[in-house]
Amino acid sequence: MPETPELLADPADVTAHWLTDVLRSAGHDVVVASVTSEPVGTGQMAHNERYTIAYDGPVEGAPATVVIKFPSPSEESRAAGAAGGYRTEIGFYTDLVHRLGIEVPQCLFATVADDGATFTLVLEDLAPARQGDQIAGADDDQVIAAVRNLAGLHAPLWNDESVHDLDWLMVAGGAAIGYVELVTPMFVDRYADRMSADARGVVEAFAAGVGNWIEREPSARTLVHGDYRLDNLMFATAEGGRPVAAVDWQTLGIGAGGRDVAYLLGTSSEPDDRRRHEAEALDAYRSEMGRRGVDLTADEVLQQYRHGTFQGPFITMLGSIAVGQTDRGDEMFMAMLERSVAQILDHDALAVIA
Repeated sequence: MPETPELLADPADVTAHWLTDVLRSAGHDVVVASVTSEPVGTGQMAHNERYTIAYDGPVEGAPATVVIKFPSPSEESRAAGAAGGYRTEIGFYTDLVHRLGIEVPQCLFATVADDGATFTLVLEDLAPARQGDQIAGADDDQVIAAVRNLAGLHAPLWNDESVHDLDWLMVAGGAAIGYVELVTPMFVDRYADRMSADARGVVEAFAAGVGNWIEREPSARTLVHGDYRLDNLMFATAEGGRPVAAVDWQTLGIGAGGRDVAYLLGTSSEPDDRRRHEAEALDAYRSEMGRRGVDLTADEVLQQYRHGTFQGPFITMLGSIAVGQTDRGDEMFMAMLERSVAQILDHDALAVIA
């Protein structure tokens, strides 16, 4: 029997012997001779490294590279993950993924400390697929592929009460109201010189109406990614890869599926681009949900979508305050906010929370 690999919290601790144990525990009869690594991705709450593997002798079916996810080196970001996100992501890969139809990387090893503060996650390397660019935005084909993939998360456990047995899943409720009320003035103060007047008005109205947003959420419940956006999606390139796959499952929870749909569309594209493909994307989502056994009317999808538009400012404000501040992060959060605000105003969604 292969040895059970130990939890590692530091990329420097990865050795050929440890990776041998990981791969053997995943069913590969191999011996790793050496490994080299390089950072990958733009994670806010965690740190990713790609490890290139040299084997001792020929192998068949074993990966040439893997991606290993560790706690963030930033104290602020690590604290945010330790509040529940690290445990949630490990739970997704160990307890849930086999019940779903969404494209994700294969998990080779996953473990989290009892206190939830450290974890190790070894995943399939999806290269030559490439991470989406939150700031640059997505093209229409990427948005349609991503929204279809989202149905593979929402449909299998739609209104399934068993998800409530997983006590590590997040459920938006009274705590969310307090968080929004707390972080909104901090967010406005930090970004006052970068926010449009419309953006400031929307986030302040959201803080005033967040209780109504929670109370009036559409009744259909399912698993929601919570942060389903371009930086957390991998897309195929000319060299290959799956059409799309979703990563970063630290914000997985229970809620209305429209949150994910609206968040994806609202943050992925500039407003004119979103307006052009919005109807097609909503229809693609409805069609894929129906193919997977959940029949929704166009009005039901639109109602959930309109309510879900506030997922944009919700995650943007909470995320920006919770993690370590960086130049790229600031640029990304502002792009996400302004795009989401345009979406909210386009759909008169302020009336939802008034």
